[in-house]
Amino acid sequence: LQLLRHFVGHSKLAHGAVGFHNVCGTIMAEEVTEQLQKTTVSEETVDKADETEKPTSVVELNAEQQARFDLIHSVGEECVQEDELKKLLTWCEEPICYDGFEPSGRMHIAQGVFKAVNVNKLTKAGCRFIFWVADWFAQLNNKMGGDLKKIQAVGRYMIEIWKAIGMDMDKVEFRWASEDINARPGEYWSLVMDIARRNKLPRILRCCTIMGRKETDELSASQIFYPCMQCADIFFLKAHICQLGMDQRKVNMLAREYATSKKMRNKPVILSHSMLPGLLEGQEKMSKSDPNSAIFMEDSAQIVNSKIKRAYCPPGVTEGNPCLAYAKFIVFEKLGYFEVSRSEENGGNRKYEQYSELERDYASGTLHPGDLKPALAKHINEILEPVREHFAKNPEAKRLLKQIQSFKVTR
Repeated sequence: LQLLRHFVGHSKLAHGAVGFHNVCGTIMAEEVTEQLQKTTVSEETVDKADETEKPTSVVELNAEQQARFDLIHSVGEECVQEDELKKLLTWCEEPICYDGFEPSGRMHIAQGVFKAVNVNKLTKAGCRFIFWVADWFAQLNNKMGGDLKKIQAVGRYMIEIWKAIGMDMDKVEFRWASEDINARPGEYWSLVMDIARRNKLPRILRCCTIMGRKETDELSASQIFYPCMQCADIFFLKAHICQLGMDQRKVNMLAREYATSKKMRNKPVILSHSMLPGLLEGQEKMSKSDPNSAIFMEDSAQIVNSKIKRAYCPPGVTEGNPCLAYAKFIVFEKLGYFEVSRSEENGGNRKYEQYSELERDYASGTLHPGDLKPALAKHINEILEPVREHFAKNPEAKRLLKQIQSFKVTR
């Protein structure tokens, strides 16, 4: 307890030195500091990360707030909880959204295009977005062989891609884990310690999927510590909304459990986006270590065409079809339409304004894979062209790409 009080002392000093952009950030910051000062720790541990929570109340929104809610909500496959998100919008002018990413290799199209689309929606709705460049986390997870310099080079490359693809940077902030933690160590490590003390090992092991690991894998001590740190990030960054993929759900729920155990007034809202499948049959998600499972942001047009041509796309099957998933989450989200070019005898040209129309035609057989795939490849190449041009003409981006391509990706 003396050690925890020592860390809390540092936390208050560090907190005083940090400015916050709006009243909602100040409220969250004061709440976390207040809760850290409570040194009595309950022995009771909550282990219900996958349990569905029930809405707590009905929140009425005015027209402007409802429009913001609808745009924010459109980002997620799941929102925990919708009523809490609505309540947040009634008192917070600029909610802080957060996503953390390991710089661990080349960026695939879901992380590049889909993420940029979602961030632009959130900033348009009045949110501020913090990217937590998790360089220390990548090192803990043995990415790039644990070489921090390589990991940080990958982080800079990823930022270059988001700039090139059209992410609106006005309300986006990139913060490096190694720098921020070293700047405010007392505040950060007291949070990590408190989270670790309040959870039993089986609960933490259940979160190992956030690292692409299984509970049954042989884990290093650093990988067991990783979920406690990721949970702490949310409170350290004063985030109101956790906007990560469904694969990060377990640790985000751990953060809500922690907020409950600390009797915090406001839990972080979880807004989880869908996960895009890999291109080949049976691949639930893309993999950076398998280049055939994904399209990467700087792939040439020829490579894109080849990968789409070989992609799993059974006629009439919509469930688990990666080509349809790409059309829905990449093309429609970025361009707003999907255009198919074909001869009159095969149905003629067709411009789809809604994904539901495309899916209906594909399910009925009106649209054949032989027509869907070339159209998909054409649209993806159109979307990726600004990125290719950026990495071809910008000297620093070109140097970074060459450097990244020389790195060996480690799982």
